Amino acid sequence: MIPSVLPTYTRAPLTFVKGEGSWLIEADGTRYLDLGAGIAVNCLGHAHPDLVKAVTDQAAALWHVSNLYHIPQQQALADKLVDATFADSVFFTNSGTEACELAVKMARKYFHDKGQPDRTQIITFEGAFHGRSSAAIAAAGSEKMTKGFGPLLPGFTNLPFGDHEALQAAVSDQTCAIMIEPIQGEGGIRTVPDQCLKGLRDLCDEHGILLILDEVQCGVGRTGKLFAHEWAGITPDIMMVAKGIGGGFPLGAVLATEDAASGMTAGTHGSTYGGNPLGCAVGCAVMDHVADPAFLDQVNRTAGLLRQKLEGLVANHPDIFESVRGSGLMLGLKCKAPNADVVAAGYANHVITVPAADNVVRLLPALNITDSDIAQAIDRLDKAAASLKQVA
Repeated sequence: MIPSVLPTYTRAPLTFVKGEGSWLIEADGTRYLDLGAGIAVNCLGHAHPDLVKAVTDQAAALWHVSNLYHIPQQQALADKLVDATFADSVFFTNSGTEACELAVKMARKYFHDKGQPDRTQIITFEGAFHGRSSAAIAAAGSEKMTKGFGPLLPGFTNLPFGDHEALQAAVSDQTCAIMIEPIQGEGGIRTVPDQCLKGLRDLCDEHGILLILDEVQCGVGRTGKLFAHEWAGITPDIMMVAKGIGGGFPLGAVLATEDAASGMTAGTHGSTYGGNPLGCAVGCAVMDHVADPAFLDQVNRTAGLLRQKLEGLVANHPDIFESVRGSGLMLGLKCKAPNADVVAAGYANHVITVPAADNVVRLLPALNITDSDIAQAIDRLDKAAASLKQVA
């Protein structure tokens, strides 16, 4: 008999009832150090007092009105994002998947309105993850994402990751955009080098096409800049944001330049819940923290400490781990042992990590994780690795 919750997840045997900072707590009081942060969502940890206050105060005043009316909290968050980024305009969604849908629509509508309706092709890359909608799985193109869900939405050309010649050959007069994650999350914490992001920007400019960056997982302070592309000194035309922007509240956004957004006029897109007062009140509180240069400086310091400790962990367990990869507090342990075994051994030692492709274990802690919690994390990961040696 099918369970009442659709069985589309393979869930760990853990049930949490409370969170405090970088810790999750089960009903019996057992505490787990959380290095997953809800898959890079809880950027300020669990139950951060400023976020609790923001959602509580707003919940007591007004939850929802729909986008038929002006929403002051939405305007405030849009202004914060425009002031802090390349963008001239923002549309709010409930998730990264919805952000992907709009990014695709926006790019195609841009060229339609310029009299080039056949310019619909979007170039994407192997290993990508842009969500679970029809457009997003077609963009990713992997059999794991698409099997059984055909016919796939046309209009995507999926290329090997890092194949510059294939990229050059794929651009045509039907290309409207290139869409890429500056750091692949689900794909195994694979970083696009700064020079390659610069090259993508140049290629788009050369051919008059749009650059779409998916910063759903790598954005909102996770790399030590507000957004990961800032390290390369480039800007996109369109950017997808979610996860950390709500600090745990379902919230996403598409940021765009005035030119790229020019086709999106009244009636071309909408959302009943997107940009609601609750979500945007929390988003404003998140931005007040993560857009602060002093906060980002602390993220960089903490990231350096964590990476140094992880390099030592790899050196101490060369039969379990191969290397550390990633940027800021979006790090991955490339494993020699099966990554599922590493994650499970972590559970046994009360530390939470997240698996990814390419036999990688992701570490995506709260951006305000403390030095003492990092020390505990390394200790628990060390014990997890030692337990795998004993089994072997």
